[in-house]
Amino acid sequence: MRTLAIGDIHGGFKALIQVMKRANVTTDDTLIFMGDYVDGWSESAELVEFLIQLNTKQKCVFIRGNHDVWCHDWLIDGHINDVWYMHGGKETLESYERITFDKQQHLEFYENLENYHIDAQNRLFLHAGFTSMHGVTKEHYPKNFYFDRTLLESAVLAEQVGIENLSNARYEPARFQHYKEIYIGHTPTINYDCDVPMKAYNLWNVDTGAAFTGKLSILDIDTKEFWQSDPLPELYPDEKGRNKKRVIH
Repeated sequence: MRTLAIGDIHGGFKALIQVMKRANVTTDDTLIFMGDYVDGWSESAELVEFLIQLNTKQKCVFIRGNHDVWCHDWLIDGHINDVWYMHGGKETLESYERITFDKQQHLEFYENLENYHIDAQNRLFLHAGFTSMHGVTKEHYPKNFYFDRTLLESAVLAEQVGIENLSNARYEPARFQHYKEIYIGHTPTINYDCDVPMKAYNLWNVDTGAAFTGKLSILDIDTKEFWQSDPLPELYPDEKGRNKKRVIH
């Protein structure tokens, strides 16, 4: 029985199937998806359909990403947000036009996404970050759960400075003191010249750039063993140009 954290998929359904096979995922495993299921590669709607069915077969935790919020807004009223359209929404719209799906089921999937999840060992899972020094339950700006990047930046700085080795505990970053470990996605590790799940302080970033030129990763949060798909451009070779420019925020 494993608990596996899965990075941002961004419509890369082929990558998810591949990496689940490589990780030998079974129905005994608990799967924690870090958000951003849609927007990017061409199979967003197909991916969400698969996740809805997967949730009936084994324990899954689905975290809310910023792209999921944009897609949900469109699914509710049909309004196409220009920012969303330019940052992967176009591909998601096209995928939904190709399939037959139960709209209510998909609406419920997006509505039931969690802003954050805390497990029995006080490990926190969320898409992006939070800003409250008192932890996620005191966060005044819920959008930070799926937009914030300062949590990762602070963890990287703390790691570089070596704050955890200081004798005076008051210098420790306050946000990190509340949780045994923190797991996020949102900011690709390839931005830090790293193509595998990245640890900084007590934070793990599982987004290894599947939206761009990177791979999709699954991380065993107990052993820290991980598995990766092939680079997404190799799985979607006909989607020329998609991987050559930063269009995902």
